[in-house]
Amino acid sequence: MGAGARKALYQFGYARSIDQDVFAATGAPARHAVVVVGAGPVGMTVAIDLAMRGNEVVILDDADRIGEGSRAICFAQRTLEIWDRLGVARPMVDKGVTWQVGKNFLHDDLVYQFDLLPEDGHKMPAFINLQQYYAELYLVERIAELPGVDLRWRNKVTAIDNRPDGVRLTVETPEGAYDIDADWLIACDGAKSPVRDMLGLEFRGEVFDDRFLIADVKMTADFPAERWFWFDPPFHAGQSALLHKQPDDVWRIDLQLGPEADPEVEQKPENVVPRIERMLGHRNFELEWVSLYSFQCRRIDRFVHGHVVFCGDSAHQVSPFGARGANSGVQDAENLVWKLDLVLKGEADAALMESYDAERSFAADENIGHSTRSTDFIAPKTPMERTLRNAVLNLASRTQFARKMVNSGRLSMPATYPADLATADAEPFSGSARLGAPVPDAPLRKADGSDTWLLDELADGFTVLHVANGTAPNAVDGADLRIIGGEIFDETGQFRRRFDATPGATYVIRPDQHLAARFRHFEAQKVADAIARAKGRVPVTV
Repeated sequence: MGAGARKALYQFGYARSIDQDVFAATGAPARHAVVVVGAGPVGMTVAIDLAMRGNEVVILDDADRIGEGSRAICFAQRTLEIWDRLGVARPMVDKGVTWQVGKNFLHDDLVYQFDLLPEDGHKMPAFINLQQYYAELYLVERIAELPGVDLRWRNKVTAIDNRPDGVRLTVETPEGAYDIDADWLIACDGAKSPVRDMLGLEFRGEVFDDRFLIADVKMTADFPAERWFWFDPPFHAGQSALLHKQPDDVWRIDLQLGPEADPEVEQKPENVVPRIERMLGHRNFELEWVSLYSFQCRRIDRFVHGHVVFCGDSAHQVSPFGARGANSGVQDAENLVWKLDLVLKGEADAALMESYDAERSFAADENIGHSTRSTDFIAPKTPMERTLRNAVLNLASRTQFARKMVNSGRLSMPATYPADLATADAEPFSGSARLGAPVPDAPLRKADGSDTWLLDELADGFTVLHVANGTAPNAVDGADLRIIGGEIFDETGQFRRRFDATPGATYVIRPDQHLAARFRHFEAQKVADAIARAKGRVPVTV
């Protein structure tokens, strides 16, 4: 399917909203609890999650179609787990190309390979490759199933008044402009965010000179579904190259071009095709989509500005190597929504939103750090840096320690948040579950003998997991209580190993599935305090 056919297939019509009629008749803007600007993966994730928690959401997007070209293609396990909770991951995984092995080459020689998910016992794969237009289509289809989301195409926000009690927006449509009010405005309108510009906010960080070419080519090939990255390959001397498989026999190719590359010239087919031909060794491919980009590692100082909250690329930018852009944006959405939901329902003070800024700023800085180091390794600035980089690559083929220094893009991993909303461990725990991080999945079995997964058993709100030790605790206020060994069973032992679970151990899990507290024994007051602290109600005890 060519790009033109995709554009026609995913075209959406403009429809007049009742808010326009109200404004035209009375001059009074309708008011909504939440308005999301931007119907990309991040904005739609925010809207779906809020709607599934019982909130009504308006999404405004200035386009009327899903964008052409693959754009983001690598979706990580944590992102898939979030989308699975929202009821949209299954078609993505079924359509996508599952992979977990990456290979790094120097010239034509394999330096080393890595496995991102060497252990079994996870519902979601380590990564899938899926064109962004498919991911967006599945999200749009999910929105159509939810009565709480009003998705408005060709509604362009042209002015914002950020007030003490909310936000007033002016929205331009094919039938003229109208105003609406929102208690909260969530800006998910991308790297060139008009909302950010309207508020006079600036990115701070580093923009790198090197330019990179992205080309999607359609071809039949027997390459495995792996991530292949070359340093200084013979077909593209002195630069780097990346190859990924996508669905529909489409392959993503990234080629480093250097800082002097002319974007307009380099995107012409007569210049792109010979480069791809040298890489593949043949001309049996169809060019589907071409783009040029530069590395940008930047963010705004704060993600929360009164009643305007920034998510995804509108808040931060990273280089595409490592797949940290869309994945971090979806994780922004996950962090934001449960907190905003509590605020909307009066179960938490609006000050809880400050923890979104703190935690996701921390994650953005972590991603920017990884992205900057990747850029420095992939595109050395001086001959000395290139010599050092190549020495590391040569050592990596023979020594384990050097492999940790090779950086072709540290692939996206979820952040382990600082301790502000967490309760410190009073006793030591081992295993892969970490305080402040998303809990690892594990296979479980229900009392009726059917199989399930740990993440499927967690509530949309807080969950308290308790390992049976003969006496079940009473119900926990403000949380769902699940008993391991009473309602669900750890027959493989993987939950025990990952959580260092002993009889009586108790775990408090936030609505975004991050581990907020853990205790060797259940004590109702300690559990209640941990939940309160995670809601921002109790000061952190140092």
